[in-house]
Amino acid sequence: MKVMPTLEGGLRIDLEDRDDWGFLYAIHHDVTACDSHLADRLGSAVSHQEIADDWREFVVPDLDLSFSSQLNVVAEAITRARDEADDGPGTLWIRRDDAYDWYGALNQARLAIEECHHFGPGESVDPLSLEPGARQAFLRSQFYCALQSLLLENGMG
Repeated sequence: MKVMPTLEGGLRIDLEDRDDWGFLYAIHHDVTACDSHLADRLGSAVSHQEIADDWREFVVPDLDLSFSSQLNVVAEAITRARDEADDGPGTLWIRRDDAYDWYGALNQARLAIEECHHFGPGESVDPLSLEPGARQAFLRSQFYCALQSLLLENGMG
């Protein structure tokens, strides 16, 4: 897989095979693998009961809708590009207009991975010391972070 900026201010991702497509589909899997939605997890951090009740009633539904929308934009883009490529080599374009949705979905995936594995700061993790499933999750998280950085530099400026 190769990722490069476009002149229009987005990203172009060239995928070489079925494994590359699967790696991108993991974004959706990582976001939905947690037992609870991100909006609910964020709300659980609110400790004052009166504020927590208001948060659950007024904020969580809107956050949940926004997070779901971001994930749907990303999943649809991946599916569309993968169908066009017939599971083989192909290109996925992240347009400037979709950069915020991609950034948000990648952030959700990274937060979900951290929730499940508790890696902490990435520079303190030795991937070789992790079990295979955790190592794969850590590497996906690092890839998502790198992709977010590229989006910040090239798609969200």
